[in-house]
Amino acid sequence: MDSEEKYQMNSFQFGLFQKRCLVAVFIAACLAPQLAIAQVVQQAIGGIAVDAQGVLSTPTELDQEKLGQIRQQAHIHMLDDIERWTDLRAVSLKQIEAQLAESRRLEKPVPPEVLYLAGLQRVQYVLVYPQQGDVVLAGPAEGWRMDAMGNMVGLTSGRPVLLLDDLVVALRTRDVSQLEPISCSIDPTPEGIQRLRTLTSRQNRIGNIEHTLASMENALGKQVVSVTGVPPTSHFARTMVAADFRMKRLAMGMEPAPIDGMPSFLEILREGRGNPNMSPRWWLAPNYLPLAKDVAGQTWELRGQGVRCMTEQDYLDDSGRRKTSAKSGIAAQRWADTFTKRFNDLAEQDSSFGKLRNAMDLAIAAALIDQERMLDQTGLELPELIREYPIVRYHAPTQVSSQATFVQRRGDYLVSTSGGVQLLPWKVVEQSHHSAELNQIHKQLSTTSTKWYRE
Repeated sequence: MDSEEKYQMNSFQFGLFQKRCLVAVFIAACLAPQLAIAQVVQQAIGGIAVDAQGVLSTPTELDQEKLGQIRQQAHIHMLDDIERWTDLRAVSLKQIEAQLAESRRLEKPVPPEVLYLAGLQRVQYVLVYPQQGDVVLAGPAEGWRMDAMGNMVGLTSGRPVLLLDDLVVALRTRDVSQLEPISCSIDPTPEGIQRLRTLTSRQNRIGNIEHTLASMENALGKQVVSVTGVPPTSHFARTMVAADFRMKRLAMGMEPAPIDGMPSFLEILREGRGNPNMSPRWWLAPNYLPLAKDVAGQTWELRGQGVRCMTEQDYLDDSGRRKTSAKSGIAAQRWADTFTKRFNDLAEQDSSFGKLRNAMDLAIAAALIDQERMLDQTGLELPELIREYPIVRYHAPTQVSSQATFVQRRGDYLVSTSGGVQLLPWKVVEQSHHSAELNQIHKQLSTTSTKWYRE
């Protein structure tokens, strides 16, 4: 059974899904926009837009205008103890499961506090409580607001909050024995590359820059968007694609970085010397230190900033297919290193990158739950989270138009960049070490209360 088939819903579930589809994006903000606006914005959030044909692009001015209207109308209400900032808040998988079952029984929307996991902004700890029959996720948290991209972010930090939908997808794809990477990629087709090579071989000079770049973009055609390991219609998949797409736009200088000291790849090329690699490949990967755990194996800590940018150079064979070299160009490596070094600052200003880190946190937490057999340890059953709860579905991104950029210093041009996002969560959870400091965290968050979140 493939990842899409795992998420097939019966007619009753689909009825609830239709309600929750709007709930996930709008009810938390207590909105009642017209359906037409809802449909547009639902497909143009997170810094990208995907139409019904699967074409990926930047949001249009109309999309941004409608999203701005929703933000202006938003009146988000939440409990005081959820709104305030805290360095450590915990959510109970056992009690979240009960919340979802109750919402199903009463045919009511899932509360927004549950949809946004009590405002958690990272998964810092995964805790096991065998006597309570519970597994708990914990990390920094606060209330939330909608940012300019349509993402829910912390009131004061601006960092994205974790989403129930991403947790559900992570739990449903947590089987470490599958060994299928969770990934996305945006790559030109071999046919497009051949057409581009034919075009450029006939050009003796650049000539009119705009005309030349347009000809190159047309020759290369649509690039293919691929997703593995998670349903391509899920928010988790959309998060990966958005981060990859926006990373490449920053690299190619299609839009300025939202922070100082983050030059584009093209700016680095203009400053450098020598023959640059004009077929760079960048991808985003996990950047975690070995996990820490207590002696009993009941408290685990995720450490590290979460995401890094890696690079290697591509070359083309005679058929136009990309081949990968273990080497990386100096300029491409410098850009990747800068992205990694400035990631925390970048994620605070561009929530698409912070959302990717959240998704990685959840995938690693889910892989850890599977590897350590935490559900078996606790006797915890999660039918809603693992099977029944219908996640929101988006248009699956399948293709994107090519874009070309001119490098003024050398008269070179950059037509496309390859790469994507690759996450192997079971690799991250393979390495760990003991830490006595975690015993206190386990005691601090222990409770017999049936409340689904706590501090």
